[in-house]
Amino acid sequence: MSDRPIAIVTGAAGFIGSHMVDLLLEWGFRVHAIDNLTGGRLANLAHHRGDSNLVFEERDIRSLEAGDVLFSGSQYVFHFAGIGDIVPSVERPLDYMDTNVQGTLRVLESARAAGVQKLVYAASSSCYGLARELPTTESAPIDTQYPYALSKYLGELSVFHWRRVYGLPVNTIRIFNAYGPRSRTTGAYGAVFGVFLAQKLADRPFTVVGDGTQRRDFVFVTDVAKAFLAAAESKLAGECFNLGTGDPQSVNRLVELLGGEVEYIPKRPGEPDVTWAATEKIRSQLGWKPMVTFEEGVAAMLENIEYWR
Repeated sequence: MSDRPIAIVTGAAGFIGSHMVDLLLEWGFRVHAIDNLTGGRLANLAHHRGDSNLVFEERDIRSLEAGDVLFSGSQYVFHFAGIGDIVPSVERPLDYMDTNVQGTLRVLESARAAGVQKLVYAASSSCYGLARELPTTESAPIDTQYPYALSKYLGELSVFHWRRVYGLPVNTIRIFNAYGPRSRTTGAYGAVFGVFLAQKLADRPFTVVGDGTQRRDFVFVTDVAKAFLAAAESKLAGECFNLGTGDPQSVNRLVELLGGEVEYIPKRPGEPDVTWAATEKIRSQLGWKPMVTFEEGVAAMLENIEYWR
């Protein structure tokens, strides 16, 4: 048996989860990975095939029970598993509540029974809705516009409730617009990039909503993984952190970097003009800062473009 510390990653074959696995293995952890492969892909972990420090189980988090052997002896839990598509959540709200809320409760109970040192929950900046406070701080008003946003926020409230009632050491990270290799072409993080990459592969013009001046706080996925590790290793507990670069980029700038023809389509109702994370808290309290510039990140996406084909 390895004497490496054990970390649990739920949603480990997904976009952010698989990069979390990469970082943890690089930092000397033994990783117990869970994914039901509805949104994740085994291909995202294929480069670790044969690594005895990665244990993968194809499971649904809703099947977890307190005392689950996979959690035994684990030090950290990184909880990314969930359904991330925004629009279908309006059509299938019960699925979202079941996975993102009930599933989270099962992860919490498994973590509590294992006596973990820290659980870090992947929360969503969608909880702010059409944010009225820019840049948006962690104390900004909550305004969940879709069942997806509500389910992720209820999951976050549950995480803090387990800290208050049971003393479980937790932190949550509200991710803004994560992007990078292995992102999906749909869903909460795939939206803008995924559509554009699919269009680039098909040699079609980029469909830009509105006039393209809307800005998003894009944060590269390897920087996201580092923020989660920092939140786990910090002595702080019971904290919520916004995660972006604090430097929103316009959709027009993205299109310029990707290179191609543009077609403008009407603006959709309920879409924010700007997402912009206030990052003072995560920088000062966790010592985290983004290492990948937007230009470098987009270049990395283009290098990996065959992945999306």
